[in-house]
Amino acid sequence: MVPNMKELVKQAQKMQQKITQMQEELALKKVEATSGGGMVKVVVNGKNELVSISIEKEVINPEDPDMLQDLIIAAVNEGMHRAKEMVESEMSKVTGNMKIPGMF
Repeated sequence: MVPNMKELVKQAQKMQQKITQMQEELALKKVEATSGGGMVKVVVNGKNELVSISIEKEVINPEDPDMLQDLIIAAVNEGMHRAKEMVESEMSKVTGNMKIPGMF
């Protein structure tokens, strides 16, 4: 291997180690999102997994399940969006804003 190629491979391996470590750390981080003025609250982790849902009993109306469903969908979508932004922000610190296909 050419000396420059060896250095490039070494740098790529270092970056991969940092990315793996960052992914492990992000799995422990959580973001929160709400809808309906806080009536529905969700928590999503850095692995884009829904961790918890809290629903205030005042918003539970057996006569209008569609409203509750819409609030849950809105909160989950916002939580997933915030988790994605968190991951992209943290990973850009490791990758130097370099876009790596399939990484995020």
